Amino acid sequence: MNSILSHAEIQQKITRLAHQVLENCFEEPTVYIGGICGNGFKIANDIQRIMATNSDQEIVVFEINVDKEEPWNSPISVSIDESLLKNAYIILVDDVLNSGKTMQYSLMKFLERPTKSIKTVALVDRTHRRYPIKADFVGISLSTTLKERVEVELNESNSMAYLV
Repeated sequence: MNSILSHAEIQQKITRLAHQVLENCFEEPTVYIGGICGNGFKIANDIQRIMATNSDQEIVVFEINVDKEEPWNSPISVSIDESLLKNAYIILVDDVLNSGKTMQYSLMKFLERPTKSIKTVALVDRTHRRYPIKADFVGISLSTTLKERVEVELNESNSMAYLV
């Protein structure tokens, strides 16, 4: 197990990602940040907290519930009223972007209605795409083998990202 990011490095990456998102959407009155269930939702909340201290914008965080193994088997749901997302500026957040499957299926949920813009954020971006998706904002990009896996553990005092 090789450490990729320490707790301090993860916090630094999330702070930088929040500032990059803010620079990209500073003219928007409301920004919707959708975190993919689990770590994506935790990162989305961290990004919202940092953005809120640096902006007067309304920043709404919501959770995207998706089966990460077989997203086609069950409906994808969001934790807010979907009508709020019509013509909205949406940020889609996950911890690791690997094949692109989870993010691609999550993105499809937002393409069911008109949106103003959809941007993607990944803390760790691997380069093994099977789906046509890319991250607009990335904490760290890694070249790994197909057999390796990136694990991210997020908690208040000892977050870690490592290669397994």
